[in-house]
Amino acid sequence: MRLLLKLLAVLVAGTMLGLLATWLAVFRFPPGRIANGPWKTTPDIATAQTDAYRRAFTAVHGLFAMNRNGAIYYTASTDSDGRALTGRCRYEVEGPAPDARWWSITAYGPDDYLIANPTGRYSVTKQQVAPDARGNIIVLIGGPSGGGNLIAVGTGRFSLSLRLYNPGPEFLVNLANAALPALLRVSCP
Repeated sequence: MRLLLKLLAVLVAGTMLGLLATWLAVFRFPPGRIANGPWKTTPDIATAQTDAYRRAFTAVHGLFAMNRNGAIYYTASTDSDGRALTGRCRYEVEGPAPDARWWSITAYGPDDYLIANPTGRYSVTKQQVAPDARGNIIVLIGGPSGGGNLIAVGTGRFSLSLRLYNPGPEFLVNLANAALPALLRVSCP
């Protein structure tokens, strides 16, 4: 009877540790991520080389993801100084317009769903943001409702997704050093 209880305890402990390790790999620390400032991406998403953990991560966070030749997906949950993104603050995505046929920046809540807001604007796209004379863009995140290049995010934690469709050659060669805009905290009460 004692041996059976010990075996049962080991089985339960092993199962719990396995589930914890899987949860950490899929939801918190997926393997193989590449950082480019505050933006992070997984280079072999939706390819034959993708391992089971990355396939699970994609199933949870990147439904219907395309491979890197068709699209690259960057996510930011911190600003360029490493501080967690919160709706209590206002941010600017500022810098070079991404080299892609089409791109968008979208805000998501901690549940990976769009954040309800009074403007009904959940993202901005390449067609909505005109680069300045130097080729730079500015997108406002958070703060009072308004038009223009503003995405309202409520008051809680959030993340941003930067999607690049048909990215330029720079992104296909070096994801970690390709030119991406910075994510700057402008104000915070």
